[in-house]
Formats: sequence, C-alpha cells, structure tokens
Amino acid sequence: MDRSEETRAINEVVDRLAKQFPSVPSENVAEVVHQVQPEFDEAPIRDFVPLFVERGAKQRLRQTSS
Repeated sequence: MDRSEETRAINEVVDRLAKQFPSVPSENVAEVVHQVQPEFDEAPIRDFVPLFVERGAKQRLRQTSS
C-alpha cells in the first residue's frame, strides 16, 4: 500500500467512525484518528495500518463517549 492509498483508507476510517459515533462531532473523530495514526508511523508493513488506526481510534472514542 502506498502513502496515497493509505491516506484514502484513513479518510474512509474517519467517515466510518463518524457514522458509528454520531454523537461525536466529525472534527473530533478526525482528530482522534490523526492522534492514533502516528503510533504506526514506523510500521514496516503498511497494509494493515488503517485497520490498526481504526481499532485504536474506536477504542478511544468508546472511552470518551461513555
């Protein structure tokens, strides 16, 4: 996965999570996703980074929306 595909996939993560957490403003969802993303900057295999980012962001959003 090249960086442009990864960026597209991360944008899709933001869209999915915004739908799953409608009580959280979409700007906040995007912020959480972009806070989690750097945790995987050094991952040698990029194919699963969007999945890991989504999982991490979803966990944080669940904690803040509870």
